[in-house]
Formats: sequence, structure tokens, C-alpha cells
Amino acid sequence: MVNGDSESPGTASSVGSAPLSSRAAVKAAIGAVATTTASVIPVFLVGGLVVQISAELGFSPAGLGLAVALYFAAGATCSLPAGWLVERYGDRLTSRAGVLLSALSMFAVALLAHSYLTLVIIMMVGAAANSLGQLSSNLSLARQVPRHRQGLSFGVKQSAIPLATLLTGVAVPTIALTVGWRWVFVVVAGLALLVLPLAPRGPRPPIRAAGTGDPRAERATVGLIVVALGAMLSAGSASALGIFLIDSAVAQRIDPATAAAVLTIGSVVGVCARIGGGWLADRRGRNHLVVVAATLAVGALGLALLALPGMGPLIIGTVLGFGVGWSWPGVLNFAVVRLNPKAPAAATSITQAGVYLGGCVGPLVFGVLATHSYPLAWLVAAGAMVGAAVMIMLGRWRLRAHPSVRAALSLPQ
Repeated sequence: MVNGDSESPGTASSVGSAPLSSRAAVKAAIGAVATTTASVIPVFLVGGLVVQISAELGFSPAGLGLAVALYFAAGATCSLPAGWLVERYGDRLTSRAGVLLSALSMFAVALLAHSYLTLVIIMMVGAAANSLGQLSSNLSLARQVPRHRQGLSFGVKQSAIPLATLLTGVAVPTIALTVGWRWVFVVVAGLALLVLPLAPRGPRPPIRAAGTGDPRAERATVGLIVVALGAMLSAGSASALGIFLIDSAVAQRIDPATAAAVLTIGSVVGVCARIGGGWLADRRGRNHLVVVAATLAVGALGLALLALPGMGPLIIGTVLGFGVGWSWPGVLNFAVVRLNPKAPAAATSITQAGVYLGGCVGPLVFGVLATHSYPLAWLVAAGAMVGAAVMIMLGRWRLRAHPSVRAALSLPQ
């Protein structure tokens, strides 16, 4: 999946594309953020509204963990096929399919989720929206944004995740605590439909002839798989932060509205950190995976602080967890795309599968641990994030040993 094709800064990633304008790059970034936010927000709505939803449907933190785990398991199953679909049919069609499927899943939750089982089934069906939205956005940025601005564009695109948690934090006191949690899904589903005109409009990629790939790519893919394992560990911990933070704070007898405000603050910091990290990546030029590992190590400290009682550790831990420990996805995707400019959706589908697997295993394990002790659950999550940093560095070493990657690293940055 990785090759080292040469290209000059400021040109498109795809071979034969014309130089790209600043206007096209801005439109691509806006479309990527809008599409990704609309595609991923359903699962974060469930996490942010868990106090209200669980009171009506009757499930514990372990039940929430299982629901989210099955959602991301479905996403992991869809990731590689979605990568093929995006490469085959382009971002115009697949991004709109993802947004529509996400909106339909939210309407279905509002109208049909009258039992825990129904909620889980609807979430699993809607998980495909996440895969399509993420990978079509990656393709759009790789094709429509000049090389020397791709770090910033991926940082902006990945800010959609904390933006989704921000919207969730705002929705709790304004809608869920006033007219009911089901109306949150109705309102957000309607907003998702408004994203359709903003979704990417890139051309359909040309069909490659069989046998034109790099025969050495299989060995390089091993390096991507190791990186994906690191992404799995880190995503498992980070997803627990967005999903269980409010319930964890309420367990400490902190008011739900106050906990939602802290989640909102963390989300704002996360948005800024992802954008800033992408901006710095464009100027740094290389060693992006080293930066990813460093942010994970610092983020682990934030998760460990959440094991302590009180507002101070809650605020600092949330800010560190969101602002540092969850600032890596944009830089990671940027690094993968840089190493595989001809098939960015297919390449990032490997690491994205790791993210989804983390979203599957992490909340499941965290939910079981949290049923007994939230402090223990946060400490285990912190340890997993440290392990993720180690795996990212191992994956970096494996990738840099590959000839095509060494060629890509020699390109002008």
C-alpha cells in the first residue's frame, strides 16, 4: 500500500492532475470537515446522552461499552471495502452516501430505538457511514489540496471528531435536558442533511490497470499494520474519553450540565490542537510519527489524572486528553498519505481499521472496568495509550526500512 512516487510541493497527489488553487483547497477542507462530522457524530451523541438514554432503555456503563464496541466493530469490517469503494467511485458519490446513511441512522434512533437491542442494531448499520465519510474525505484532501498544505488540511479535517463531541456537549443542556434526548437526534440528523451541498465534489479517479502496483508494497503494508495496532490502542483510550467522560463525572457526583461543560471545553481544545498540529506538520516536514508517539505519551498523563477525584483533575485531565492525547489522527493520516499519494483512501483504510478496532475493544473493556471502578478504568486506558506510543515508534522503524518509503522521505518537504 505504500510507495515512494516523486512529486513536487504544491502539486496534486494524483498523477496527471493540474496544479490546485487555494479556493479548491479551502472548499475541500470545508467539505471534509462537514462530511466527517456528519458521519461520525451519531456514536458520540449516544455517549454524551448516555445518562438520559440509559435511564429510559435501561443499560449500564458496560452496556454502553458493548454498544459502542459493536458500532466500531462494524466500522472496522467496513473500512477496507469502503477504501476500495472510495478509490473506485471517488469522493463525490461516497461522501454523500456516508452523510445520508448517518442522517438516516439518527432519525431511526429517534423514532425506533425503544429498546437496547434496537439501539445497538441501528448503530451498527450506521457505522458504515463513518467509514465512507472518513475515507472519502481523505481522498478529497489528498487530491484537492496542494502537498505543502496537506498537514493543515488533515488537521482541520480531523477536528471534526472533537467538534462532534462539542456539539454533543452543547446539546445536553440545551435540548436533551429540556425537550428530551430523542429530539437531539432529530435536530442533528436535520443538520447532517444540510451538509450534502458541502460534501466533496472531486472527479472520479481513473481505473488503474491490473498489475501496476509496486510488488514490494506487501512488505511495506506490514509497517502500516504495526502503526494500525498503535492506532487501535490509542483510539481505544481516546474514544473512552469522549464516550464515558460525562458518566464518569456524574459518578463523582458532579452535575451533568457541569460535566457537559467540561466536555465542551475539552472539545474546543481538541479542535485547536488538531488544527495546530497539522499546521506545524507542514512546517516540520518529517518525523510526523515521532510527534504522534510524543502526543500519546502526554495524553496518557491526562487520562491518568481522570482517575483522581475533584474538578481540578477532571478539567486538567480532559484538556490534556483531548488537547494532546487525541490530537494525533490528522498527523497520522497526513503521514500515511504522504507515503502513498496514489491510493490515499486504500492506505488510510488500513490505519483507520485500527482506529475502529480500538473503538470496538476500548469502550468494551473500559465499560466493564468502569462498572466496577472508574479510576481503574482510566488508569488502564492511560497504560494502553503508553503502549500505543511504543507501537507507533515500532511501526515507524518498520516503514523506514522499506525502500519505497525511503524514496518518499527523500522528496522535497
